[in-house]
Amino acid sequence: MKLTLTEFVSLDGVCQGPGSPDEDTSGGFTRGGWFVPHMDDAFMQQAADWLAEAGGLLLGRRTYEEFAEAWPNMPDPDEPFARKMNAVPKYVASNSLAEATWAPATILSGDVPAKVAELKRQPGRELQIHGSARLGQSLLAAGLVDELRLVIAPVIVGSGRRLFPDGAAPTGLKLVRHSATPGGLAIHVYETTGTPEYGTYEGPGDA
Repeated sequence: MKLTLTEFVSLDGVCQGPGSPDEDTSGGFTRGGWFVPHMDDAFMQQAADWLAEAGGLLLGRRTYEEFAEAWPNMPDPDEPFARKMNAVPKYVASNSLAEATWAPATILSGDVPAKVAELKRQPGRELQIHGSARLGQSLLAAGLVDELRLVIAPVIVGSGRRLFPDGAAPTGLKLVRHSATPGGLAIHVYETTGTPEYGTYEGPGDA
């Protein structure tokens, strides 16, 4: 399976609490909900197209628990997003979760990168990470992410947890698709290419 990582980020790289002020207040974060004003029909269609390719969801514990609270309790369980999220297999990376009640779900504990690598060797559609930034960072560092999907909101949040903090693993990327929505969201899709390339600029002839 192909492993994809989808993240909502601000222009200054914040990924914490995009959906509401109380979504993630860890570390005293008070600026949640910064992504919502820029959502539009074009973004929702792109999100639906991505989700349609999912053969499984790979989630960290906190994201899994948040999703498990929200998606089974949607007012319309037959709404396409809710139907897909509730039906698709979920894989939860956690060493502390004892039970995963939002079925079908499997807990991955211990050597999570090794278990994800094993999942990737199985046939099937995409294995998708949505949110779960710390999990995504660790799997990028392990060289397991095949495609990175960034949805960049036109806002500088100014504080909060960043997707790529100091010390993040150097990773080469190739831009394969990009678009913008009427609400101002920039959608960048990258393939990972391994170790970044480096060079020295010698002058205009190098361009």
